[in-house]
Amino acid sequence: MKDSAPALLLVVLVILLLSLLIGAATALRGQGLRMAVLHRMQAILHRNDGVRRGDFTNVIFLHHSVGRNLIQQGGVRERLTAAGFQFWDHDYNWEGLTRPDGTLAGYSYGIPGDNTDPDGLARLFAQPAFPWPLNAFSGLLQHEVIIIKSCFPNSNIRSDEQLREMQGYYLKVRERIDRLPDHLFIIVTSPPLNPAETTPEAAARARTLSRWLQSDEFLAGHPNLAVFDLFGLLAEDDPTAPDFNMLRAEYREGTDSHPNRVANETIGPLFADFIIEVARAYRARLEGGTGP
Repeated sequence: MKDSAPALLLVVLVILLLSLLIGAATALRGQGLRMAVLHRMQAILHRNDGVRRGDFTNVIFLHHSVGRNLIQQGGVRERLTAAGFQFWDHDYNWEGLTRPDGTLAGYSYGIPGDNTDPDGLARLFAQPAFPWPLNAFSGLLQHEVIIIKSCFPNSNIRSDEQLREMQGYYLKVRERIDRLPDHLFIIVTSPPLNPAETTPEAAARARTLSRWLQSDEFLAGHPNLAVFDLFGLLAEDDPTAPDFNMLRAEYREGTDSHPNRVANETIGPLFADFIIEVARAYRARLEGGTGP
């Protein structure tokens, strides 16, 4: 124990030097290098706040505004807490981490460019993995169940070429996931767009991406990866409707693509129960000796 303080000091000094060297590449959007360094130091100092217990109950959800509303209006944190889970979530970098008790941690993991679109996720998952939260990816790995979601602009897929490009990014993410069987990963499909902000063609491609992520082609043989289909729960599924594959009428307000309170109150419990189910199933798989 008496050697831990010097070791911690050494790690802090190392991360300070690293942050200075890579500068703008890791600076938090709108906060600059100084704030990025301070956040990284806080992440290191508080790394034991949510100790992983080996039972896949320590969860983190990386999201932006749609995820925030789903958590707050859908009772996600409360439902997971009642089931014995520690539910952390990470919003935009300026908001940062929220602890399982619902209070702000006061720091973020510094998601590169604050980008949670597929290209940003691929960049995030390409970072080196360290035991300490020396970068954003290592910060996420402090938790056992890692949930990632791209927001609704990701459903504005303008061409088949862009669709294939997005699939390529998700394949890169999956490749990294395969090397981390001691963690469980959940991809949340991107929510659909309001009819005022999309076209039938773009909406159809968004549906194709959602279905592909749930397919055996993407999931088979990857036991520590699951997909929650937020798109499917939110999108109009009547092929004859003018808003087919778009945010359904009862879940939207005006031209805003953010799902409304009705949507969040309906889907929040489903999302929480899905997390609980897949986490317990993966834990049982490992305890049963079937391996990854």
